[in-house]
Amino acid sequence: MIQTKNTPPVIAGIGEILWDIVEDSEELGGAPVNFAYHAGALGAEAYAISSIGDDERGTATLKELAKRGMSTAHISILPGAVTGYVKAEVDVQGIATYTFPDNVAWDTLSVSRETMTFGQQLDAVCFGSLAQRAEKSRETILDFLQNRAPDALKVFDVNIRQQFYTKEIIRTSLECADVLKLNDEEIVLLAEMENLSGPNEEQLKALVNRYQLNLAVLTCGDKGSILVTANEVSRHPGYASQVVTTIGAGDSFTATTVLGLLGGHSLDSINEHANRVAAYVCSQQGAMPPLPENVSPGFF
Repeated sequence: MIQTKNTPPVIAGIGEILWDIVEDSEELGGAPVNFAYHAGALGAEAYAISSIGDDERGTATLKELAKRGMSTAHISILPGAVTGYVKAEVDVQGIATYTFPDNVAWDTLSVSRETMTFGQQLDAVCFGSLAQRAEKSRETILDFLQNRAPDALKVFDVNIRQQFYTKEIIRTSLECADVLKLNDEEIVLLAEMENLSGPNEEQLKALVNRYQLNLAVLTCGDKGSILVTANEVSRHPGYASQVVTTIGAGDSFTATTVLGLLGGHSLDSINEHANRVAAYVCSQQGAMPPLPENVSPGFF
């Protein structure tokens, strides 16, 4: 297993930052910032890297990050841009579907020289496909990944949303990645794209071998998860939860997995802790609830 060069580890999520609008309420979110929040809650020194507009939601974003104890050092403010938001509809099972507007701040993601240099200090960085829907943000993310420390984990959380992906984006991201995280809907998409067959475990092993990944992670909601390396498989049945909403649960799973990897923990231990954290997040309102001590795995 990997050991971090920093204690606590330095971790970042790069990509979209946005407001989840559910009925009459708005909650700050976006997979990269959710990931960064949970990594910080679990003991890492964690940062979100994104862009916002100089509008009311932009101002609220900075206040909300500060309120949650998160640094705003790597959040750029773009004059005249619209801060990202998404309309989320949550069904009776707590499953969310999303509608994303075009041409928001993170579509023109801007990274300063200081932030690019900061990337060389990271132990891990998480990115997805959604923030790569626009050419400018895609180029920024790929440039940032190329400027990270050689031994930093690059974590690709596929995070398919609507039509905002292409085969090129998925494959280029896989070629950049050390760790792949996907859910039970996304594995179907990748199986078709990559001509994979057989059970999920075999499909994950094929992706690990094809793209020389350290780890592939498949989450299946309340049916648990599978973690696969070149030589090992870990399965977990998941934990029962009174689901309020699934928003942020996958990001908390990814954050826990990354900290477990950096801490040199076994796959089974990582899998158990990640399921426990994600089940708790499902039981709470919003993507970034406080994590009580009995839920936080204390990897560091």
